[in-house]
Amino acid sequence: MTVQPAFYGRTGTRAGDLVTVLHLPYTVWHLSYVAIGAALAPQIDGVRLAGTLAAFVFGLGVGAHALDEVHDRPLGTALSTRALWALGVGGLVVAAAVAAAGAVVISPWVMLWAAVGIALALAYSLELSPLIHSDLGFALAWGAFPTLVGFWAQTEEVTWAALAMAAAATALSAVQRSLSKPAREIRRGPRPSEAGELARWETPLRYLSVGVPLIALALLATHI
Repeated sequence: MTVQPAFYGRTGTRAGDLVTVLHLPYTVWHLSYVAIGAALAPQIDGVRLAGTLAAFVFGLGVGAHALDEVHDRPLGTALSTRALWALGVGGLVVAAAVAAAGAVVISPWVMLWAAVGIALALAYSLELSPLIHSDLGFALAWGAFPTLVGFWAQTEEVTWAALAMAAAATALSAVQRSLSKPAREIRRGPRPSEAGELARWETPLRYLSVGVPLIALALLATHI
């Protein structure tokens, strides 16, 4: 039996490869930090939240993940290098366009946040910096950063409460990283994978990939 490179992997067809590259459970997980950050604000502006989420959908969900795959093919998809570059660059360009609109609606400072986000996406996905492409770099880039952006987009400030939530998101992302690394080694290693050994690492990941979005929804619901 062929072992997929991730528990959400569906490689083997073009549609399956595309779904796999998007890392849907993890993308939703990290988008949840944007929502959690926004939910800390006294009031939520739905347009600002939608724009912030859209920027991360294209920048992280599409752009960064496609560039990660084109870099060293960790998911083993059959998507062409040209297609992956198109998705990667296209995702980041759309994210930048959303940020440009945000700069008009919210503040020119949006472009600074966008520049940091694009730099993190490139540095991590293409492994341009060992400092960013590390356990701590992952936790800060995909945990703390989206949380702070989500809050700032609503309030145009960073408070101690936002920093505390960003620290919590960093810790959760560190847990994700510590569980996913051995799971990846098992799935993508030279020897056949054992279901029990995989479950030890991936069962907590599955629970967390559902639990964190539910926390975000619960917090957003308090504003309805």
